Amino acid sequence: MFQIDRRFFQNISWSLILLTFILTAFGLMEIFSATYTYNSFLYFKKQLIWWGISICGMIFFMCFNYQILKEYAYILYALTLILLVLVLIIGKKSMGAQRWLNLGFINFQPSELLKLTTIVIIAKYFDEIQENRSFTLIELLKPVIMVLIPVLLVIKQPDLGSGLLILFVAVSMFLFVGIKKSTFIKILIFSVIFIPFSWHFLKDYQKKRILTFIFPERDPLGAGYHIIQSKIAIGSGKIFGKGYLKGTQNKLAFLPEHHTDFIFSVIGEELGLIGCLLLIFVFFLFLVNGLNIAKNSKDSFGSLLVVGIMFLFFWQFFINIGMVIGLLPVVGIPLPFISYGGTSLFISYCLVGLVLNVNMRRFLF
Repeated sequence: MFQIDRRFFQNISWSLILLTFILTAFGLMEIFSATYTYNSFLYFKKQLIWWGISICGMIFFMCFNYQILKEYAYILYALTLILLVLVLIIGKKSMGAQRWLNLGFINFQPSELLKLTTIVIIAKYFDEIQENRSFTLIELLKPVIMVLIPVLLVIKQPDLGSGLLILFVAVSMFLFVGIKKSTFIKILIFSVIFIPFSWHFLKDYQKKRILTFIFPERDPLGAGYHIIQSKIAIGSGKIFGKGYLKGTQNKLAFLPEHHTDFIFSVIGEELGLIGCLLLIFVFFLFLVNGLNIAKNSKDSFGSLLVVGIMFLFFWQFFINIGMVIGLLPVVGIPLPFISYGGTSLFISYCLVGLVLNVNMRRFLF
């Protein structure tokens, strides 16, 4: 399982590690700024501890042969399904949602594991086919069903944000592999027809979020408060920002969830457009590094694994910024490496470890 060779360390992507550390350091800096007025170093210290734990997770995922994931993909899938079912039966409830399993020392969220499982299952399926061609709807039926079953369990919790995120990643991987034009048109037509009907399956608070996204001013002190204050914060930062630790929307607590889902608003207010563009540029370099590793991989499973992980990071980043600036509904997706949250940071570092793993072992194939 664990193979250590000096050539592994010669193929470590230090640039990807450096970019990951820069993004995390940027997040720590903004977490401190978002919370120092009322919690001193509490959140900063917790996130710093999680950073250390996350680095250990990254090193672990770098060291084992990633082909093990392909070998045990269906076992991993079955385990994930069991955990998702257990969440619905004995899961911990919080703020109207039942998404966590209480393991005593930590609350574990199986939907986080599903992100990895989805990528592994799709990568395994197309790796086994080993054909460089476009796929039909029938050929996509098996991976689509395998993705939809756990996604529906996640939406049942309810966690619409994570469910949609996993669907976006799966669809992106299908498009990357290649599907026939007729298949794409059929999926598009089905989506257009299904979307209006899906409204009836949404929870009341989910419907409210979508209506608030379209008309945020309809409830400025209720459901629309988050997005209105977020826009005010980002707009007030203008080009160069108000300065680090000088954001008034943040400091005076007008901005809710400012250290978690809405931390990009703090960046916009304090560092302005320049700071936001700098963050986006660093993240762009991060994605380019990852895609270069996928391109240079010598086996299709490793390549698809990295592509899926990069799509996951991309969609998290895109959805979070989109909801913060009012282009997308608020769905509770954190900004990877930046938002406060130990589980999110740990999973992100484990995924980076897998990407580094593929790069380190490319000479074996």
